[in-house]
Amino acid sequence: MKKAIALSAFVLVSLFALAQAAPTALKPPKGSQVALLVFEDLQCPDCRRAAPLVEQASKTYKIPVVRHDYPLPFHSWSMEAAVNARYFDTKSKELGNAYRDYIFEHQPEVTPQNLRSFTEKFATEHKVEIPFVVDPQGKFAAEIKADKDLGVQVGIEHTPTIYVVSNKTQGKPFVEVVDRSQLFQLIDAMKRE
Repeated sequence: MKKAIALSAFVLVSLFALAQAAPTALKPPKGSQVALLVFEDLQCPDCRRAAPLVEQASKTYKIPVVRHDYPLPFHSWSMEAAVNARYFDTKSKELGNAYRDYIFEHQPEVTPQNLRSFTEKFATEHKVEIPFVVDPQGKFAAEIKADKDLGVQVGIEHTPTIYVVSNKTQGKPFVEVVDRSQLFQLIDAMKRE
């Protein structure tokens, strides 16, 4: 009986902590009223399919997209691609996002053996040097782990997970996009509230 009560208390405390963390993590960047938050894996075929729609919504509504790397452990090159994207982020966020889009575009052709070649080609086309070892201190890997930890904290169960988020304090400040055909309607609703 005591074990059951202790377990119930632990579950309640954990759920409360999750409920408290989710709203603070699911906010638009400063200065934005509404944004799209995406947890994605660069090797995930469904993330590849979702990326153009997210980009289209961002441009249509002139709202930012906040991308979180969430490489899945069973994907053989997604973590390395995410590290590379973080490297390009250090040059500019736009360049990092362009790399992510480039990898999505070429995803069917990418393998663990040729990812470096794709990365070098992208770097050359954008006049950026790519070091032989991209993340020698593990800084980018730590940032990716922080994204994954955040995803776990808010209850990510799949990639891509897309949220429409707002900075409103009343009602629901975020909604997960479960049916991507409803993305524009969800943005419209969030902007109206």
